[in-house]
Amino acid sequence: MKNRLLALATALLLAALPLAAAPMVESGFFDSASAVRPLLVGSSTQSEIELSGVDGKKLAFSKLLGGKPAVLVFYRGGWCPYCNTQLSDLRKLVAPLKEKGYQLVAVSPDQPSELFKSVEKNELDYTLVSDSNAELIKSFGIGFVVDEATRTKYAGYGIDLAKASGQKHSVLPVPSVFVLDAAGKVQFEYVNPDYSVRVSSKLVLTAIEDIAMRKVK
Repeated sequence: MKNRLLALATALLLAALPLAAAPMVESGFFDSASAVRPLLVGSSTQSEIELSGVDGKKLAFSKLLGGKPAVLVFYRGGWCPYCNTQLSDLRKLVAPLKEKGYQLVAVSPDQPSELFKSVEKNELDYTLVSDSNAELIKSFGIGFVVDEATRTKYAGYGIDLAKASGQKHSVLPVPSVFVLDAAGKVQFEYVNPDYSVRVSSKLVLTAIEDIAMRKVK
């Protein structure tokens, strides 16, 4: 059952991402959600990228991880109802992840003040960090520039990406989950350009159990 679930996640990822060369804009971000190229399993993550906590204090990605395994969740922002549902659901993972020695970290382009709103709204008891410059998002290969037509549509719903991030880049991450080992290497990933589809907590735990079994072997 475990292998079947992992195979399903891999199949969904491969089906969702095109095989052609991924177009990028000058900023180094991709030009659409379907064009992103996430880090592959086994890849090392960039550790010195600077992020901000809910309190606005700066910290390097390496300090955030602290040499511990982590489940890293990238979400679009507190303005996204699908993201809020996911953030709330992730609370189920806190205890079982802690038992397995993992920490749970959620990352978005939202500036710290917006993160604080998400923590309060969803009663979250895990770490949220701001990547308002989208540098970590870029390093994981999941950032894309929202086109003008979509920005206009969002504005009609009262969504202001620049206000949310405090920046003018209009970059969002494709919603993603990466499982990292203590050295910051990717052990599992789930990336789906369809922002309405999120990986289940059950599948994340199954992936971690499979990783543990591979280490034993």
